[in-house]
Amino acid sequence: MKKHSGSAWKYLRISGISLLLGLLIGAAVIAVLGKNPFTAYYNLLQGCGFLEKEKYAGGRSQLSDLSSFIDYLTPMILAALSVAVAMKAGLFNIGISGQMLTAAFTATVLVGYSPLPAGIAKPLVLLIGAAAGGAAGALIGYLKYKFNINEVVSSIMLNYIVEYIVSFFIVTRFVDPISRQSRPVSDASRLTLSEIKISGIKYDIPLGFIVAVAASLLLAFILDKTVLGYDLKAVGANRRASGYAGIHVSKNILTAMLISGILAGLAGVTYYMGYVATIEPKTLSDVGFNAIAVSILGNNSPGGIFLASIVIQIIDKGATYMSSQQTLEVEIASVITSVILLSSACGLFYGEIGEKLRNARTAARKQHRGKEAAQ
Repeated sequence: MKKHSGSAWKYLRISGISLLLGLLIGAAVIAVLGKNPFTAYYNLLQGCGFLEKEKYAGGRSQLSDLSSFIDYLTPMILAALSVAVAMKAGLFNIGISGQMLTAAFTATVLVGYSPLPAGIAKPLVLLIGAAAGGAAGALIGYLKYKFNINEVVSSIMLNYIVEYIVSFFIVTRFVDPISRQSRPVSDASRLTLSEIKISGIKYDIPLGFIVAVAASLLLAFILDKTVLGYDLKAVGANRRASGYAGIHVSKNILTAMLISGILAGLAGVTYYMGYVATIEPKTLSDVGFNAIAVSILGNNSPGGIFLASIVIQIIDKGATYMSSQQTLEVEIASVITSVILLSSACGLFYGEIGEKLRNARTAARKQHRGKEAAQ
């Protein structure tokens, strides 16, 4: 228990240092551009509804911005959980954006354009999204264990395949002639209740956030309290040793990618049929790629991912308001996020080196004491 707590503290320290370093470098860039970093970061929080703006328009308020931020946050939590499940099993699912698109397009065509009432349409969107995303993830897992095709290669290729197939059908059958994106899904099937008026204030209520919270709790339980979670982590730590111990390695690889795909599918429907309500042809969402940074920052644990998602999405979403108030480039947010990711990755690397050096020193001291006792 003590060792586990020490490990958790180590990763928390690495994440904290990574975040601080990213913010410091971002502040330095902002200062070089002649702006006040403190004011810029204050604007970041204002843009997400954590702090109040000077004025609001169109029946919106600080709580409106906060509800919109939670809507924006929801797909990231699910996508980062998808990354984490695969990584726990020693896999790198870089095809999350493609799995998101697969799930969203399938649910859009089958439910989003149907006359089904909300009570049936919304749960059906979640079920279809999970099934379609799970199927895409399971395919990558099957190719891995059956033919030993590297999951990075197969998932990248499937990203492109899905992107162009979906684009073809949108452009030829489902395009909106004005926006040149897919036709918006019905309000009954959309997972975000858009611009709902409560006491004269407009809110975007993200129904998918409940799913994200439930998925985080369920995944934490599976990984920490079940045999399946133990097997997945054992396979990720050492496949050969797991095989000798009687764990079915191939089955767990397939299972990990199936669960990862299900979570990616849920991320897809909460994004495309929640936050934006349409699909842009020939474009993959950045959520699936940014989720890798979030998962690493959160140490691939559901609780850490939840907190890391909030931090990264504050930087990402708040950048637009910061840019408008400070006349700064929006890409500064990408600089900050990139530094956080790089620092997290290097922090883990340096942490492992430090642990090996400490173990080597401990072993040397024991050997020295043994020699002294023998003399």
